[in-house]
Amino acid sequence: MLRLRTPLVSALLTLGVATLHAQTIDDGLMMPRRVLCTGFAYMHDSWDRYWEGTLERGNGNIGTLTTQSVSWMGTYGVTDRINVIAMAPYVWTKASAGPLSGMSGVQDLTAAVKWNALNTGLTSHGTLQAFLVASGSVPLSDYTPDFLPMSIGLGARQASGRVTLNFQAKQGWFLEGTGAYTFRDEVTLNRDAYFDGEKLVMSDRVPMPDLIDYTFRAGYWKHGLYLPISFTQRITLGGSDIRRQDMPFVSNRMEASRVDALAMYYLPKPKNVVVRLGATHTVSGRNVGRSTTFLAGLLYTVKF
Repeated sequence: MLRLRTPLVSALLTLGVATLHAQTIDDGLMMPRRVLCTGFAYMHDSWDRYWEGTLERGNGNIGTLTTQSVSWMGTYGVTDRINVIAMAPYVWTKASAGPLSGMSGVQDLTAAVKWNALNTGLTSHGTLQAFLVASGSVPLSDYTPDFLPMSIGLGARQASGRVTLNFQAKQGWFLEGTGAYTFRDEVTLNRDAYFDGEKLVMSDRVPMPDLIDYTFRAGYWKHGLYLPISFTQRITLGGSDIRRQDMPFVSNRMEASRVDALAMYYLPKPKNVVVRLGATHTVSGRNVGRSTTFLAGLLYTVKF
């Protein structure tokens, strides 16, 4: 079944590093053959304190930064062991104080293929599964990434590879671990020079550091009820810190540790409708906001 996380393994939303995932990118769930799950999800992310490098602080020129999005998403079962996934969010930002204007627009298109490479009984207590995912994203509109934290995205094309291991016990509880490496293309700015840390670069092109992320998850999945709790770590492989009293920059080193909880339920009536509610909090980070995110989604499955 489709699951959204905060958190697009491939789309960074301002300093909150709130992302959205098509469920099947990073968990142990699959859609059956010839079944489509599609719908919309709403996300509300906000913070009033952030890490400038390792220094946690507030900023009177921002107040509380709020990022909201409405995302369309769909997952289709090509076979019982191969799924294709796509999603695209419309994002808008707003600051409660200061002179910075919010931005809005369609962000990035993310597409992925997920393969259930291993599905075998592990003793008599449950099933061990392994999943391989290839995904990528491209900007869908000509938004500017060079206005953080108000920008709706980073504007970089990305490609990612992911491995997920899942153990599902017959009693309903499960354990899961997933990790990914993401390659990011350079970003073009609408100016001829920029500061990368303390270094002045005479160019409009910004090399973007790659990143890795990993998640540990535990929960319950049975009788149409899915209740996971997760810890996620996101690490940027390079980049500089935000300059003191300056705005963030697209290639900054952005790292975050997050905890989140999710409740997803298949409604008995009407049939084929799934409700999804979730919350995420950033507990520590570097050059990101101490954000709290709430999500709500309504999904529908169609059998062909």
